Amino acid sequence: MAPRNFSSNWKKAAFETENNGPLRGIRVLDMSRLVAGNMASLQLADFGAEVIKIEPLPTGDPLRSWRQGGEATFWKVYARNKKSLGLDFRSSDFPEIMNSLLKTADVLIESFRPGTLEHMGFGIQKIHSFNPGLILLRVSGFGQSGPYSERPGFGTLVESMSGFAHRNGEFGGGPLLPPLALADMISGLYGANAVSMALIARGRDGCGQEIDLALLDSIVSILGPEALDYSLTGRPKPRIGNQSNMAIPRNIYKTKDGYFLSISASTPQMAARLFSTIGHEHMNNDDRFSTNDARMKNREMVDSVVSSWIAARSRDEVMGVFVTAGVTIAPLYSIADICDDPHFIEREIYSEIPDEELGSIPMHKPVPTFYQTPASFRMAAPKLGEHSQEIMQSAGFDKLTIEDFIKRGSVK
Repeated sequence: MAPRNFSSNWKKAAFETENNGPLRGIRVLDMSRLVAGNMASLQLADFGAEVIKIEPLPTGDPLRSWRQGGEATFWKVYARNKKSLGLDFRSSDFPEIMNSLLKTADVLIESFRPGTLEHMGFGIQKIHSFNPGLILLRVSGFGQSGPYSERPGFGTLVESMSGFAHRNGEFGGGPLLPPLALADMISGLYGANAVSMALIARGRDGCGQEIDLALLDSIVSILGPEALDYSLTGRPKPRIGNQSNMAIPRNIYKTKDGYFLSISASTPQMAARLFSTIGHEHMNNDDRFSTNDARMKNREMVDSVVSSWIAARSRDEVMGVFVTAGVTIAPLYSIADICDDPHFIEREIYSEIPDEELGSIPMHKPVPTFYQTPASFRMAAPKLGEHSQEIMQSAGFDKLTIEDFIKRGSVK
């Protein structure tokens, strides 16, 4: 077991043998790579679907190569509750194996460049000829159509092109990309939601369908009324750091003892309450600060008042005063702070689950919480090909045939 450098407060969770998730009985074949497709299939797996990762031999999903401290941490978290089938996509046995698997499936997730699946011989028309109820989720950077559709599409590229990076950064500074796979994560959530809706539609009319999920479209959708605002003002919104283009006070403030606190007083009532709480109730009757539009025009003065009051006090004092007054405030946490926070602990936002290499590992719980048909931790992230024989048998292959596939290197 690798050494652990912290004492965990997280609940120790055992794998559950019973599957009560709302998607139990749904079989998902996931041929995607890296984050977006894995995020989509994670949601489906957590909530009861049987998710089979079809991984290209010899190395499997590239997500396995994203390592911290020598461990494939992304894989351990985002491949939980999934099974692994190692398959040589270039093998002469590949079409036969895929045909058999697709006949048993409800959903197929892929993230190849547009046209690749068709080149493999598995376009939607072909699949629907023998499995008309199958739902095909196609994940790509720029979509299945359009001038950029054939470009390789990583999240970084669409975070840049979408307008997100242009908005993100300090006032007067350069644009910033997010430090995490933001476009992929958002797209994964959209993907799982889309599959769930398609399953409902299939239950009504019996038909499967093709879903075109573009990372670019996904991240554009979270940027708010960008196009409308631009059409009204003729100007792209400027970078504004931790402040907001829409309301103030909203920023991160440093306390006397060196901590940071986040405040969002985005409604008129909350702004008024904040000013009263810090002894500046007169600002509520001052034309420079009494409305959101006025505060936005005088944001430097507003921020100076708030930051000066906070800078003269400790984190605990500020938190105590603001929480008692009902002002919207939160501490700025690192993961080290989170590990000791009672709210995170009581809600079991992280749990320690069994792990073969490390004994147990913390990871986020399935989201959201269902009370009648809950998600669950049912199995650890699989080794490459760990479930190949089980999966092949369920697709109709006998043991001798499977052994032949393994000997020829078509299956691991």
